[in-house]
Amino acid sequence: MNATIVDKSADASANPLAQPTEIEVGLFTGGGDKPYAYGLAMALTSRGVGLDFIGSDELDSLELRRLPNLRFLNLRGSQRREASLSSKFKRILVYYARLIRYGFVARPKIFHILWNNKFQTIDRTLLMLYYKLQRRKIALTAHNVNAGKRDSNDSLINRLTLRIQYRLADHIFVHTDKMKAELLEDFGVSSQAISVIPFGINNAVPQTGLTPKQAKERLGIKVSEKSILFFGRIAPYKGLHFLVTAFLQIAERDPNYRLIIAGQPKEGSEKYLHAILRGVSSSKALASVIQKIEFIPDEQTEVYFKAADVLALPYAQIFQSGVLFLAYSFGLPAIATDVGSFTEDITEGRTGFVCKSCDPVDLAKAIERYFESDLYKSLSIRRQEIRDAAEARYSWSVVCEKTCKVYAQLLGRQVS
Repeated sequence: MNATIVDKSADASANPLAQPTEIEVGLFTGGGDKPYAYGLAMALTSRGVGLDFIGSDELDSLELRRLPNLRFLNLRGSQRREASLSSKFKRILVYYARLIRYGFVARPKIFHILWNNKFQTIDRTLLMLYYKLQRRKIALTAHNVNAGKRDSNDSLINRLTLRIQYRLADHIFVHTDKMKAELLEDFGVSSQAISVIPFGINNAVPQTGLTPKQAKERLGIKVSEKSILFFGRIAPYKGLHFLVTAFLQIAERDPNYRLIIAGQPKEGSEKYLHAILRGVSSSKALASVIQKIEFIPDEQTEVYFKAADVLALPYAQIFQSGVLFLAYSFGLPAIATDVGSFTEDITEGRTGFVCKSCDPVDLAKAIERYFESDLYKSLSIRRQEIRDAAEARYSWSVVCEKTCKVYAQLLGRQVS
Protein backbone atom coordinates (compact mmCIF):
# COMPACT_ATOMS: atom_id res chain seq x y z
CA MET A 1 0.00 0.00 0.00
CA ASN A 2 1.13 3.56 -0.60
CA ALA A 3 2.32 4.63 2.85
CA THR A 4 2.28 8.33 1.88
CA ILE A 5 -1.51 8.41 2.08
CA VAL A 6 -1.00 10.92 4.91
CA ASP A 7 2.21 12.48 6.12
CA LYS A 8 1.66 11.51 9.76
CA SER A 9 1.69 7.86 8.78
CA ALA A 10 4.62 7.88 6.40
CA ASP A 11 6.57 5.52 8.65
CA ALA A 12 3.61 3.27 9.49
CA SER A 13 4.50 0.53 7.03
CA ALA A 14 8.08 0.28 8.30
CA ASN A 15 7.19 -2.15 11.07
CA PRO A 16 10.17 -4.49 11.53
CA LEU A 17 7.88 -7.09 13.14
CA ALA A 18 5.52 -7.28 10.17
CA GLN A 19 5.05 -10.76 8.74
CA PRO A 20 3.27 -12.11 5.66
CA THR A 21 -0.41 -12.57 6.47
CA GLU A 22 -3.27 -14.52 4.89
CA ILE A 23 -5.98 -12.13 6.07
CA GLU A 24 -5.64 -8.35 5.85
CA VAL A 25 -8.21 -5.95 7.27
CA GLY A 26 -8.72 -2.21 7.31
CA LEU A 27 -9.88 -1.43 10.87
CA PHE A 28 -11.90 1.81 10.98
CA THR A 29 -11.96 3.10 14.55
CA GLY A 30 -13.71 6.44 14.07
CA GLY A 31 -10.75 7.95 15.91
CA GLY A 32 -11.90 7.01 19.42
CA ASP A 33 -12.81 4.24 21.87
CA LYS A 34 -9.20 3.28 22.55
CA PRO A 35 -10.00 0.36 24.90
CA TYR A 36 -12.01 -1.54 22.31
CA ALA A 37 -9.84 -0.69 19.31
CA TYR A 38 -6.64 -1.43 21.21
CA GLY A 39 -7.87 -4.74 22.63
CA LEU A 40 -9.18 -5.98 19.30
CA ALA A 41 -6.04 -4.93 17.42
CA MET A 42 -3.79 -6.72 19.89
CA ALA A 43 -5.83 -9.90 19.66
CA LEU A 44 -6.09 -9.90 15.86
CA THR A 45 -2.41 -9.24 15.21
CA SER A 46 -1.45 -11.98 17.68
CA ARG A 47 -3.56 -14.31 15.52
CA GLY A 48 -1.60 -13.27 12.41
CA VAL A 49 -4.18 -10.89 10.92
CA GLY A 50 -2.63 -7.95 9.09
CA LEU A 51 -4.23 -4.65 10.06
CA ASP A 52 -4.38 -1.19 8.58
CA PHE A 53 -5.40 0.62 11.78
CA ILE A 54 -7.26 3.81 10.80
CA GLY A 55 -6.66 5.99 13.83
CA SER A 56 -6.14 9.49 15.19
CA ASP A 57 -3.86 11.47 17.49
CA GLU A 58 -6.00 10.22 20.38
CA LEU A 59 -5.29 6.57 19.52
CA ASP A 60 -1.67 6.93 18.46
CA SER A 61 0.78 5.08 20.69
CA LEU A 62 4.08 3.24 20.54
CA GLU A 63 2.33 0.10 21.82
CA LEU A 64 0.10 0.01 18.74
CA ARG A 65 2.83 0.92 16.28
CA ARG A 66 5.00 -1.88 17.62
CA LEU A 67 2.36 -4.57 17.17
CA PRO A 68 3.37 -7.13 14.54
CA ASN A 69 1.44 -6.92 11.26
CA LEU A 70 -0.11 -3.56 12.13
CA ARG A 71 0.25 -0.37 10.11
CA PHE A 72 -0.96 2.65 12.03
CA LEU A 73 -2.55 5.16 9.64
CA ASN A 74 -3.34 8.41 11.37
CA LEU A 75 -5.98 9.61 8.93
CA ARG A 76 -8.10 11.38 11.55
CA GLY A 77 -5.36 13.49 13.13
CA SER A 78 -6.32 15.95 15.85
CA GLN A 79 -9.77 15.94 17.44
CA ARG A 80 -9.31 18.87 19.83
CA ARG A 81 -12.71 20.11 20.93
CA GLU A 82 -11.41 23.63 21.59
CA ALA A 83 -10.42 24.16 17.93
CA SER A 84 -12.22 26.86 15.96
CA LEU A 85 -15.27 25.98 13.86
CA SER A 86 -13.35 26.64 10.63
CA SER A 87 -10.50 24.38 11.80
CA LYS A 88 -12.93 21.60 12.67
CA PHE A 89 -14.62 21.90 9.28
CA LYS A 90 -11.30 21.81 7.45
CA ARG A 91 -9.96 18.78 9.33
CA ILE A 92 -13.20 16.87 8.74
CA LEU A 93 -12.99 17.55 4.99
CA VAL A 94 -9.36 16.44 4.97
CA TYR A 95 -10.25 13.30 6.92
CA TYR A 96 -13.01 12.27 4.52
CA ALA A 97 -10.70 12.95 1.56
CA ARG A 98 -8.14 10.64 3.15
CA LEU A 99 -10.79 7.96 3.75
CA ILE A 100 -11.87 8.14 0.10
CA ARG A 101 -8.28 7.86 -1.08
CA TYR A 102 -7.61 4.99 1.30
CA GLY A 103 -10.70 3.16 0.08
CA PHE A 104 -9.31 3.36 -3.46
CA VAL A 105 -5.68 2.29 -2.81
CA ALA A 106 -6.02 0.02 0.23
CA ARG A 107 -4.67 -3.50 0.04
CA PRO A 108 -7.11 -5.23 2.45
CA LYS A 109 -10.25 -6.71 0.91
CA ILE A 110 -12.10 -6.48 4.24
CA PHE A 111 -13.03 -3.19 5.89
CA HIS A 112 -14.13 -3.60 9.53
CA ILE A 113 -15.96 -0.53 10.85
CA LEU A 114 -15.89 -0.25 14.63
CA TRP A 115 -17.47 3.21 14.77
CA ASN A 116 -18.85 5.66 12.25
CA ASN A 117 -17.60 9.21 12.14
CA LYS A 118 -19.38 12.39 13.15
CA PHE A 119 -21.53 12.66 10.01
CA GLN A 120 -23.52 9.49 10.48
CA THR A 121 -25.73 9.98 7.44
CA ILE A 122 -22.72 10.18 5.11
CA ASP A 123 -21.00 7.20 6.73
CA ARG A 124 -24.08 5.01 6.67
CA THR A 125 -24.94 5.72 3.04
CA LEU A 126 -22.43 7.35 0.68
CA LEU A 127 -19.28 6.02 2.34
CA MET A 128 -20.72 2.51 2.61
CA LEU A 129 -21.75 2.61 -1.06
CA TYR A 130 -18.30 3.81 -2.03
CA TYR A 131 -16.62 0.94 -0.16
CA LYS A 132 -18.97 -1.53 -1.82
CA LEU A 133 -18.17 -0.07 -5.26
CA GLN A 134 -14.52 -0.68 -4.44
CA ARG A 135 -15.50 -4.35 -3.97
CA ARG A 136 -14.67 -4.43 -0.27
CA LYS A 137 -16.27 -6.86 2.15
CA ILE A 138 -17.65 -4.86 5.05
CA ALA A 139 -17.82 -6.06 8.64
CA LEU A 140 -19.58 -3.72 11.06
CA THR A 141 -19.56 -3.72 14.85
CA ALA A 142 -22.87 -2.29 16.08
CA HIS A 143 -22.07 -1.24 19.64
CA ASN A 144 -25.49 0.43 19.69
CA VAL A 145 -28.17 -0.89 17.33
CA ASN A 146 -30.07 2.41 17.44
CA ALA A 147 -28.48 5.08 19.61
CA GLY A 148 -31.18 7.55 18.58
CA LYS A 149 -33.82 5.40 20.23
CA ARG A 150 -31.66 5.17 23.35
CA ASP A 151 -31.11 8.95 23.44
CA SER A 152 -34.79 9.76 22.77
CA ASN A 153 -33.99 11.57 19.50
CA ASP A 154 -34.90 8.85 17.00
CA SER A 155 -36.17 9.93 13.59
CA LEU A 156 -37.23 8.56 10.22
CA ILE A 157 -33.90 9.63 8.68
CA ASN A 158 -31.98 7.97 11.50
CA ARG A 159 -33.81 4.66 11.07
CA LEU A 160 -33.61 4.81 7.27
CA THR A 161 -29.85 5.43 7.19
CA LEU A 162 -29.29 2.73 9.80
CA ARG A 163 -31.29 0.29 7.68
CA ILE A 164 -29.17 1.18 4.65
CA GLN A 165 -25.91 0.63 6.52
CA TYR A 166 -27.07 -2.65 8.04
CA ARG A 167 -28.23 -3.90 4.63
CA LEU A 168 -24.95 -2.88 2.92
CA ALA A 169 -22.79 -4.53 5.56
CA ASP A 170 -21.75 -8.09 4.74
CA HIS A 171 -21.62 -9.06 8.42
CA ILE A 172 -22.56 -7.37 11.69
CA PHE A 173 -21.10 -8.01 15.15
CA VAL A 174 -23.20 -7.27 18.25
CA HIS A 175 -22.56 -7.91 21.92
CA THR A 176 -25.83 -9.41 23.16
CA ASP A 177 -28.72 -11.58 21.99
CA LYS A 178 -31.09 -8.66 22.62
CA MET A 179 -29.11 -6.55 20.15
CA LYS A 180 -29.34 -9.33 17.58
CA ALA A 181 -33.09 -9.54 18.11
CA GLU A 182 -33.45 -5.80 17.49
CA LEU A 183 -31.47 -6.07 14.26
CA LEU A 184 -33.73 -8.89 13.13
CA GLU A 185 -37.03 -7.30 14.15
CA ASP A 186 -36.47 -3.59 13.51
CA PHE A 187 -34.08 -3.65 10.55
CA GLY A 188 -34.75 -6.95 8.81
CA VAL A 189 -31.13 -8.14 8.90
CA SER A 190 -30.59 -11.82 8.09
CA SER A 191 -29.73 -13.96 11.08
CA GLN A 192 -26.80 -15.49 9.19
CA ALA A 193 -25.28 -12.02 8.79
CA ILE A 194 -25.08 -11.42 12.56
CA SER A 195 -22.59 -12.72 15.12
CA VAL A 196 -22.87 -12.20 18.87
CA ILE A 197 -19.45 -11.63 20.42
CA PRO A 198 -18.45 -10.66 23.98
CA PHE A 199 -17.48 -7.09 24.81
CA GLY A 200 -13.75 -7.63 25.36
CA ILE A 201 -12.31 -6.86 28.77
CA ASN A 202 -10.50 -3.51 28.93
CA ASN A 203 -6.72 -3.98 28.68
CA ALA A 204 -5.81 -0.49 27.49
CA VAL A 205 -5.92 1.29 30.87
CA PRO A 206 -2.64 0.96 32.79
CA GLN A 207 -2.62 -0.63 36.23
CA THR A 208 0.13 -0.17 38.79
CA GLY A 209 0.76 -1.39 42.32
CA LEU A 210 -1.50 1.35 43.71
CA THR A 211 -3.61 -0.07 46.55
CA PRO A 212 -7.27 0.80 47.25
CA LYS A 213 -6.16 2.45 50.50
CA GLN A 214 -3.66 4.65 48.67
CA ALA A 215 -6.22 5.48 45.98
CA LYS A 216 -8.75 6.57 48.61
CA GLU A 217 -6.15 8.75 50.27
CA ARG A 218 -5.46 10.50 46.97
CA LEU A 219 -9.14 11.43 46.66
CA GLY A 220 -9.49 12.40 50.32
CA ILE A 221 -11.65 9.40 51.23
CA LYS A 222 -11.24 7.64 54.55
CA VAL A 223 -10.69 3.88 54.49
CA SER A 224 -13.82 3.42 56.60
CA GLU A 225 -16.01 5.40 54.18
CA LYS A 226 -18.20 3.63 51.63
CA SER A 227 -17.39 4.96 48.17
CA ILE A 228 -19.62 4.72 45.08
CA LEU A 229 -18.28 5.55 41.62
CA PHE A 230 -20.09 6.95 38.58
CA PHE A 231 -17.61 7.04 35.71
CA GLY A 232 -17.54 8.13 32.08
CA ARG A 233 -19.46 10.34 29.68
CA ILE A 234 -22.56 11.87 31.26
CA ALA A 235 -25.89 11.82 29.42
CA PRO A 236 -29.56 11.51 30.45
CA TYR A 237 -29.87 7.84 29.44
CA LYS A 238 -27.13 6.96 31.93
CA GLY A 239 -29.40 7.97 34.81
CA LEU A 240 -26.99 9.98 36.95
CA HIS A 241 -29.95 11.95 38.31
CA PHE A 242 -31.43 8.74 39.73
CA LEU A 243 -28.13 7.88 41.39
CA VAL A 244 -27.75 11.34 42.93
CA THR A 245 -31.30 11.22 44.27
CA ALA A 246 -30.68 7.78 45.79
CA PHE A 247 -27.32 8.81 47.22
CA LEU A 248 -28.67 11.96 48.89
CA GLN A 249 -31.35 9.84 50.58
CA ILE A 250 -28.72 7.45 51.91
CA ALA A 251 -26.21 10.13 52.87
CA GLU A 252 -28.79 11.92 55.01
CA ARG A 253 -29.17 8.74 57.06
CA ASP A 254 -25.49 7.74 57.04
CA PRO A 255 -22.74 10.36 56.53
CA ASN A 256 -20.20 7.56 56.02
CA TYR A 257 -21.06 7.32 52.30
CA ARG A 258 -19.13 9.05 49.48
CA LEU A 259 -20.12 9.49 45.84
CA ILE A 260 -17.50 10.01 43.13
CA ILE A 261 -18.68 11.54 39.85
CA ALA A 262 -15.82 11.33 37.35
CA GLY A 263 -16.32 12.24 33.71
CA GLN A 264 -17.47 14.94 31.35
CA PRO A 265 -20.91 15.56 29.84
CA LYS A 266 -21.67 14.19 26.41
CA GLU A 267 -22.12 16.95 23.85
CA GLY A 268 -25.60 18.40 24.33
CA SER A 269 -25.92 17.15 27.94
CA GLU A 270 -24.37 20.17 29.67
CA LYS A 271 -27.70 21.54 30.95
CA TYR A 272 -28.68 18.11 32.23
CA LEU A 273 -25.48 17.85 34.26
CA HIS A 274 -25.71 21.44 35.47
CA ALA A 275 -29.18 20.79 36.92
CA ILE A 276 -27.90 17.71 38.77
CA LEU A 277 -24.91 19.53 40.24
CA ARG A 278 -27.10 22.45 41.26
CA GLY A 279 -29.18 20.01 43.28
CA VAL A 280 -26.05 18.55 44.88
CA SER A 281 -24.73 21.99 45.81
CA SER A 282 -27.93 22.80 47.72
CA SER A 283 -27.83 19.52 49.62
CA LYS A 284 -26.51 18.91 53.13
CA ALA A 285 -24.49 16.03 51.63
CA LEU A 286 -22.49 18.30 49.31
CA ALA A 287 -19.24 17.52 51.11
CA SER A 288 -19.83 13.81 50.53
CA VAL A 289 -19.79 14.18 46.73
CA ILE A 290 -16.46 14.28 44.88
CA GLN A 291 -16.92 16.03 41.53
CA LYS A 292 -14.29 15.47 38.84
CA ILE A 293 -16.21 16.89 35.89
CA GLU A 294 -13.68 16.49 33.12
CA PHE A 295 -12.25 13.91 30.78
CA ILE A 296 -10.34 11.30 32.78
CA PRO A 297 -7.19 10.17 30.91
CA ASP A 298 -6.17 6.52 30.99
CA GLU A 299 -3.27 7.12 33.35
CA GLN A 300 -5.62 8.57 36.00
CA THR A 301 -8.45 6.06 35.62
CA GLU A 302 -6.90 3.54 38.01
CA VAL A 303 -7.22 5.90 40.97
CA TYR A 304 -11.01 6.13 40.68
CA PHE A 305 -11.66 2.42 40.22
CA LYS A 306 -9.38 1.48 43.10
CA ALA A 307 -10.72 4.19 45.40
CA ALA A 308 -14.28 2.98 44.81
CA ASP A 309 -15.97 0.15 46.68
CA VAL A 310 -18.57 -0.29 43.95
CA LEU A 311 -19.43 1.06 40.50
CA ALA A 312 -22.93 2.45 39.89
CA LEU A 313 -24.61 2.00 36.50
CA PRO A 314 -28.06 3.60 37.02
CA TYR A 315 -28.87 3.57 33.30
CA ALA A 316 -32.39 4.19 32.04
CA GLN A 317 -31.61 2.50 28.72
CA ILE A 318 -28.58 0.66 27.30
CA PHE A 319 -27.62 -2.60 25.63
CA GLN A 320 -24.22 -2.95 27.23
CA SER A 321 -21.67 -0.67 28.86
CA GLY A 322 -17.91 -0.76 28.44
CA VAL A 323 -17.59 0.86 31.87
CA LEU A 324 -18.79 -2.38 33.48
CA PHE A 325 -15.96 -4.34 31.89
CA LEU A 326 -13.48 -1.64 32.83
CA ALA A 327 -14.64 -2.07 36.43
CA TYR A 328 -14.27 -5.84 36.17
CA SER A 329 -10.68 -5.40 34.96
CA PHE A 330 -10.01 -3.74 38.33
CA GLY A 331 -12.02 -6.37 40.21
CA LEU A 332 -14.67 -3.81 41.13
CA PRO A 333 -18.29 -4.99 41.63
CA ALA A 334 -21.20 -3.06 40.13
CA ILE A 335 -24.74 -2.05 41.03
CA ALA A 336 -26.72 -1.74 37.81
CA THR A 337 -30.29 -1.32 36.69
CA ASP A 338 -32.30 -4.06 35.01
CA VAL A 339 -31.75 -2.85 31.43
CA GLY A 340 -29.88 -4.27 28.46
CA SER A 341 -27.71 -7.25 29.33
CA PHE A 342 -26.77 -6.20 32.87
CA THR A 343 -28.68 -9.14 34.35
CA GLU A 344 -26.60 -11.47 32.17
CA ASP A 345 -23.28 -9.76 32.88
CA ILE A 346 -23.72 -9.34 36.66
CA THR A 347 -23.88 -12.38 38.92
CA GLU A 348 -26.02 -11.38 41.89
CA GLY A 349 -24.00 -11.33 45.09
CA ARG A 350 -20.75 -12.33 43.34
CA THR A 351 -19.98 -9.51 40.91
CA GLY A 352 -22.65 -7.05 41.98
CA PHE A 353 -26.38 -6.41 42.33
CA VAL A 354 -29.21 -5.43 39.98
CA CYS A 355 -32.12 -3.12 40.76
CA LYS A 356 -35.11 -1.56 38.99
CA SER A 357 -34.43 1.12 36.39
CA CYS A 358 -35.58 4.73 36.83
CA ASP A 359 -36.31 4.02 40.51
CA PRO A 360 -34.06 5.89 42.98
CA VAL A 361 -35.74 4.22 45.95
CA ASP A 362 -34.92 0.73 44.71
CA LEU A 363 -31.44 1.89 43.72
CA ALA A 364 -30.86 3.19 47.26
CA LYS A 365 -31.98 -0.17 48.66
CA ALA A 366 -29.56 -1.99 46.32
CA ILE A 367 -26.68 0.23 47.43
CA GLU A 368 -27.40 -0.45 51.09
CA ARG A 369 -27.84 -4.15 50.37
CA TYR A 370 -24.45 -4.25 48.71
CA PHE A 371 -22.68 -2.59 51.63
CA GLU A 372 -24.29 -5.08 54.01
CA SER A 373 -23.27 -8.07 51.85
CA ASP A 374 -20.37 -10.51 52.08
CA LEU A 375 -19.23 -9.26 48.67
CA TYR A 376 -18.39 -5.86 50.15
CA LYS A 377 -17.11 -7.21 53.45
CA SER A 378 -14.64 -9.52 51.66
CA LEU A 379 -13.90 -7.16 48.77
CA SER A 380 -10.12 -7.35 49.21
CA ILE A 381 -10.34 -11.06 48.35
CA ARG A 382 -13.20 -10.92 45.86
CA ARG A 383 -11.51 -8.38 43.59
CA GLN A 384 -9.18 -11.03 42.18
CA GLU A 385 -12.07 -13.47 41.74
CA ILE A 386 -13.96 -10.86 39.71
CA ARG A 387 -10.91 -10.17 37.55
CA ASP A 388 -10.36 -13.88 36.88
CA ALA A 389 -14.01 -14.51 36.02
CA ALA A 390 -14.10 -11.52 33.66
CA GLU A 391 -10.91 -12.59 31.90
CA ALA A 392 -12.38 -16.04 31.29
CA ARG A 393 -15.77 -14.83 30.06
CA TYR A 394 -14.86 -11.67 28.16
CA SER A 395 -11.44 -12.62 26.86
CA TRP A 396 -10.22 -10.93 23.70
CA SER A 397 -9.12 -14.36 22.50
CA VAL A 398 -12.80 -15.38 22.32
CA VAL A 399 -13.68 -12.17 20.47
CA CYS A 400 -10.74 -12.71 18.12
CA GLU A 401 -11.60 -16.32 17.33
CA LYS A 402 -15.17 -15.49 16.31
CA THR A 403 -14.05 -12.40 14.39
CA CYS A 404 -11.39 -14.30 12.43
CA LYS A 405 -13.93 -16.95 11.45
CA VAL A 406 -16.15 -14.25 9.96
CA TYR A 407 -13.18 -12.70 8.12
CA ALA A 408 -12.35 -16.09 6.60
CA GLN A 409 -15.96 -16.65 5.58
CA LEU A 410 -16.12 -13.22 3.93
CA LEU A 411 -13.06 -14.17 1.88
CA GLY A 412 -14.59 -17.54 1.00
CA ARG A 413 -11.98 -19.51 2.90
CA GLN A 414 -12.19 -22.55 5.10
CA VAL A 415 -12.04 -21.82 8.83
CA SER A 416 -9.32 -23.73 10.69
